[in-house]
Amino acid sequence: MQASPESHRQGGPGSALVIALVGLAAALAVFAIWFQWNQTRRCLGFYGPAVARSVQAAPRVELWTLQVDATGRQVVAHDRLDVSDARGLVHLRRGLVEDANFAWQVAPAGRRPLREWDAALAFFAATPSGPPTILAFDLDGEGAVTVVGQPGHVQLGRLAKGLRRWLKATRDGGSPSHSPR
Repeated sequence: MQASPESHRQGGPGSALVIALVGLAAALAVFAIWFQWNQTRRCLGFYGPAVARSVQAAPRVELWTLQVDATGRQVVAHDRLDVSDARGLVHLRRGLVEDANFAWQVAPAGRRPLREWDAALAFFAATPSGPPTILAFDLDGEGAVTVVGQPGHVQLGRLAKGLRRWLKATRDGGSPSHSPR
């Protein structure tokens, strides 16, 4: 039995279903993009797109222990540890770009003294075309994060406790980068 030429033109219930599914997929894609943007918009404003991208995707990450130098005028990396393969780094990266992990409603009170910056994460690009992206952390009290070379800082909020725990575990050898190879 052959289909009549008219049945090809009319479509039928199958065509309506396909159109409905394509429409649903498009609506869900728009919702997903909006939802993602809404979760990260303040972080994008604070970091800037290039820093946020580096935090998310840099292939090499180092954990630096910070100290004020002998002159008392700058902070230097006292100890450097490659944490690119550290357990939990993927989750930490995600947490560092989600708005809900920071205390945005608390207005930072001016510039923090140099001695308050305890640790930093340095994110290195695959091709070293410039300096790494460096996030410095004040781990005392409520804690804070700043992008080295950019003005401002923000309180860590609910990220503080998990960040402290991750830093301690990583420094104490709780990551694959400390295991014998």
